[in-house]
Amino acid sequence: MTGPVTLVAFVRPQALPCGQPAHLSRATWQHGGVTAATHSTLFPRVPDSADAVLEGLDPEQRAVATALHGPVCVLAGAGTGKTRAITHRIAYGVRAGILQPSSVLAVTFTNRAAGEMRGRLRQLGAVGVQARTFHSAALRQLQYFWPKAVGGSLPRLVDRKIQLVADAAAACRIRLDRGELRDVTAEIEWSKVTQTVPADYTAAAAKSGREAPRDPAEIAQLYAAYEDLKRERSVIDFEDVLLLTVAVLQDRHDIAEQVRAQYQHFVVDEYQDVSPLQQRLLELWLGDRENLCVVGDASQTIYSFTGATPDHLLDFRVRHPGATVVKLVRDYRSTPQVVRLANGLLAQAKGRAADHRLELVSQRPAGPEPVFTEYTDEPAEAEGAARRIRELIASGVPASEIAVLFRTNSQSETYEQALADAGVPYQLRGAERFFDRPEVRNAINALRAAARFGGNDSLLDDAPDLPSQVRAVLSGKGWTPQPPAGSGAVRESWESLAALVHLAQDFAAARAGATLADLVVELDERAGAQHAPTVQGVTLASLHAAKGLEWDVVFLVGVAEGMMPITYAKTDEQIEEERRLLYVGVTRAREHLHLSWALSRSPGGRPNRRPSRFLTGLRPGSQAGAGRAGAAGAGGVERGSWTAVATAVPEQAPRRRQRTPARCRVCGRTLTDGGEMKLMRCEDCPSDMDEGLYERLRDWRGEQARRSGQPAFCVFTDKTLIAIAEAVPDDEHELARIPGVGMRKLRRYGSDVLALCAGRDPADGQDQD
Repeated sequence: MTGPVTLVAFVRPQALPCGQPAHLSRATWQHGGVTAATHSTLFPRVPDSADAVLEGLDPEQRAVATALHGPVCVLAGAGTGKTRAITHRIAYGVRAGILQPSSVLAVTFTNRAAGEMRGRLRQLGAVGVQARTFHSAALRQLQYFWPKAVGGSLPRLVDRKIQLVADAAAACRIRLDRGELRDVTAEIEWSKVTQTVPADYTAAAAKSGREAPRDPAEIAQLYAAYEDLKRERSVIDFEDVLLLTVAVLQDRHDIAEQVRAQYQHFVVDEYQDVSPLQQRLLELWLGDRENLCVVGDASQTIYSFTGATPDHLLDFRVRHPGATVVKLVRDYRSTPQVVRLANGLLAQAKGRAADHRLELVSQRPAGPEPVFTEYTDEPAEAEGAARRIRELIASGVPASEIAVLFRTNSQSETYEQALADAGVPYQLRGAERFFDRPEVRNAINALRAAARFGGNDSLLDDAPDLPSQVRAVLSGKGWTPQPPAGSGAVRESWESLAALVHLAQDFAAARAGATLADLVVELDERAGAQHAPTVQGVTLASLHAAKGLEWDVVFLVGVAEGMMPITYAKTDEQIEEERRLLYVGVTRAREHLHLSWALSRSPGGRPNRRPSRFLTGLRPGSQAGAGRAGAAGAGGVERGSWTAVATAVPEQAPRRRQRTPARCRVCGRTLTDGGEMKLMRCEDCPSDMDEGLYERLRDWRGEQARRSGQPAFCVFTDKTLIAIAEAVPDDEHELARIPGVGMRKLRRYGSDVLALCAGRDPADGQDQD
């Protein structure tokens, strides 16, 4: 692999490159001609020629679409139309007769993304191209070649491995609570995708800097027992699908050659998320060929905990010196104000991914500045967001174009309640897939029956067109012209049926004369591709689940120290991944962006929280380099509007007259306030509290208070719980040093508290009083 690197990087839209075809005018590809995926026509007309496939692409997207030979690397920023570029590349190659549809394999990471890719290829007239996840493609090959390579039928694939992990723990006589089961399962998954065997786990975890949820030797033991159980029961897991496919292709050259004869052109989306195991499988699919196109953005690497690494993307030109590299930086999704904030976040980033960041250039008209809001407590923050969302919906913004994004799923409940109280419909991202919902399956079956026997169905007597026929059929399944009150299961079911009604209206508008049978075919194809219609409800999602999605309005909530970055992010690499996660959240917004945080967890609580260090120098009133202890990054322009909804805590609260020699463990100042002395720090010094541990301690304290029939503060005060969650003591000696933990409480509650600090179930301990 030799030769020069061809670099295509049209960064600024003001000038067309030399030699550009004359018919490609700026009006063709500027905003309004080139649009983001979700803004494309729902049922577009199939292009009538290969050249028509290229219409509407900007210069960089066109360069991707026409680079059909040799290795191609597309560095694509958020909102720059990467999926549009690669699907048009495949479609152009197929329609021009350069690529055979059956010889192309496009792989990505989620069923939703693969379904969207299949849907777009179908709309572009590129029927027959395989677009799958890594696991789906590998499973098909493994099922086909297993009898030839091994003999017999492929072992049963288990959907969830957590029960097997529990059985392995029982065999090892190791007790794991529910949280530990999930953590150990995640460690096993990480080990397998990084191709680490049980005997090497301890060394591999130490080398990678992973913080194991239990003693590494115990996890290695559990991992080995888990693998033994799978062999005894003749089952495999999802990681085994990749491992076994790799093993078959490595050991059986005849099978490898058969696969390579089938697939000759490969496209990999979200290449920054490839694990070492997936990269190895890709290399075996390729062989010594170079017909590979990869697409990714190192600044959107947010899944390193699963083994994903951007190194394969960043090293692509090292492995393929003759590669064509195209940079997509024209952002068609977000306004200049949102893009400015996103660029500002990355300008403060550090590390290798930051060295390769892309500076986005918005192609949209100016919009409102991002809004930064501070609240007194978390319920007030949720109520403020719900109130603003209700106002937006009343002004005409569809609920489906609004999202509330948070760092952890545990934050969801507060916003569910606030939206329900405000009468705002919502949907949880990551819940059951649309076409798997019982009401959707029943509705499609009813539509299919009506299409088959419509002439004898009295429901359709007064329904002259397709939309009215769909409304008539679904009225018998729970759909009504007006939504039901509330926000429970009945409302969620109605929203699903309403989505089908809206889809039928769009389908009829796009295809004159379409029948009920035509719509059923469309729904079946969409179900196969998991190409769901839009449900009318505000989206609630974690930042990880929001990847690849976009909305007109985004509320980023809980943007405070301890949550963003999360408390357990300790190393520079972990902190930088948290920054990238916030960047992903910011770039989900098309026009309106709201960022907020709360000074305390609950009403009446001490306001000891601070805005995220990532906002330093970017939000009004903050100065880069002058932040509180622990702030990272330098530079940044103060942008946006500022809304203060709380009484601010002064940067330096006045100190009382010295009474004791106690000093703050953060800044070294003398402590005089009793509450501060319990915390062993100043109230307005940054807290490194483990939020999850604090919640577990509060729940445990409530149960102890209930059992003893006394107020919760008689068990431990809030200050003492905060001090415990900050210190996370390992033994009784460390616990006893915390003010508020006397010998009597140490004897009574010590074992429970230490169990919680170690991540164990306190039920294992006994009340020693």
